[in-house]
Amino acid sequence: MKKIVIVEDEESIREELKALLLNASYEVEVVEDFKDVLGGLLKIDCDLILLDINIPNMNGEVLLKEYRKQKDTPIIMVTSRSSETDEVLSMGYGADDYITKPYNPTILLLRVGAVLKRSEKAYDHLSYHEWIVYPTKGILKKEEEEMILTKNEMIIFLNLLNNLGSIVTRDDLMTDLWNNDEYINDNALTVNISRLRRKLEEMGYEDAILTRKGQGYILK
Repeated sequence: MKKIVIVEDEESIREELKALLLNASYEVEVVEDFKDVLGGLLKIDCDLILLDINIPNMNGEVLLKEYRKQKDTPIIMVTSRSSETDEVLSMGYGADDYITKPYNPTILLLRVGAVLKRSEKAYDHLSYHEWIVYPTKGILKKEEEEMILTKNEMIIFLNLLNNLGSIVTRDDLMTDLWNNDEYINDNALTVNISRLRRKLEEMGYEDAILTRKGQGYILK
């Protein structure tokens, strides 16, 4: 069952969305404390977020931008504003879709389903040995076991995984991390590689990342 989080400060709309999604067989969690919405969202493991632009304490578009720095969970913006500027800003900050109020329940459910399907399709067959990789959640799973990777660790791991058995240069890894709009220096890359190695060891893969001096790294 897919889990959806609703970030909407108007109780009547929040309850309406909750009932709609529950009736569509989704697991639903609602945010009711708006003192630290960003901190709360970052702690929640979910498949999709419905985020209203007009929420207390932090503009929804700003919240989206800050959330995207740490997680890439699919997000659909829900708003009563329908200006082109809002749409461009939301998509520019990383929204997966955009719908205005008053919304058509059927259309909203179709958009939710479409975003979830796109998310699943992108990583449907991504795996490492016996582990299934969930990049949008930052985790690897094998039956009941789970390993959590940080954002930078997952970026590095995916680069190595997509080039399994081949050398990936430090420059390539630095470029991927830089393109993610996070400053990272050479020492920080080394630290992240070391942390990733330790986590792979905990998963049962000792020496999974080989160093080729002067060339880069190989995931085996």
